[in-house]
Amino acid sequence: MLALNLSLGQLQTYLVIFLRVSAILFVAPVFDSRTIPILFKVGLAISISLLLYPVVQLDSATAFDNLFRFVFWVGAEIALGVVIGMSVKMFFAGIQLAGQFAGFQMGLAIANVMDPASSAQMPILAQFKNLFAMLVFLATNAHHWFFRALVESFRIVPPFQIAVQDDLFTAVMAMAANIFVIAIKIGAPVIAAMLITSVAFGMLARTVPQMNVFIVAMPVKIVLGLIFLSISLPYIAAFLTERFTHLGRDLVQVISLMGG
Repeated sequence: MLALNLSLGQLQTYLVIFLRVSAILFVAPVFDSRTIPILFKVGLAISISLLLYPVVQLDSATAFDNLFRFVFWVGAEIALGVVIGMSVKMFFAGIQLAGQFAGFQMGLAIANVMDPASSAQMPILAQFKNLFAMLVFLATNAHHWFFRALVESFRIVPPFQIAVQDDLFTAVMAMAANIFVIAIKIGAPVIAAMLITSVAFGMLARTVPQMNVFIVAMPVKIVLGLIFLSISLPYIAAFLTERFTHLGRDLVQVISLMGG
């Protein structure tokens, strides 16, 4: 029978590592999908925690005898993992918002599909751009930077040593505001084309009052929107690739604001 000779401090250290990794996996894009079984996520978190345990520089002989103090640090580790995962998720939220803007201008605002990741209704263009961004995310190996940032988080903020700085809230608010900037940049080609099309149909309605502009404009907008969307996809892929290359740096910057 295998006997594990582990001290209380070692068990507590592994537990907080597991909780931080689990919080990230359950919040971060791709891994947060409800189509991924819970057992797989838990098994992946356990495996990653076992790999990270030798890397974590901590005096594992130190243990918390006070239960309330240990519970406080457990909550702090979960909060740190959620912040890391949400930092990536907010970028994808901007991509989904770009699809919603474009779909609204094209007249596809009510064309919703079921999102398998969240089991919620989502505009069809928002779902398309979200899946497209995830494919670019995986194709450019951006998820490797994500795991590197996870490992780096234990060097910058070891377990039981979280100290939130005031600039963290400013950084999180800046990332939240950046959602709209990303949405405008990604959705700009379709939005601009639809704006020009609306102006053209407005002038046409004044010139030819007999024409039913509402009936004619809807299919034209959809066709033009899809054309400009297909033309802009290579540029969107290049923009996402450039942004994903800075993903690890941005995550490390956020993590450093939670260190002492």
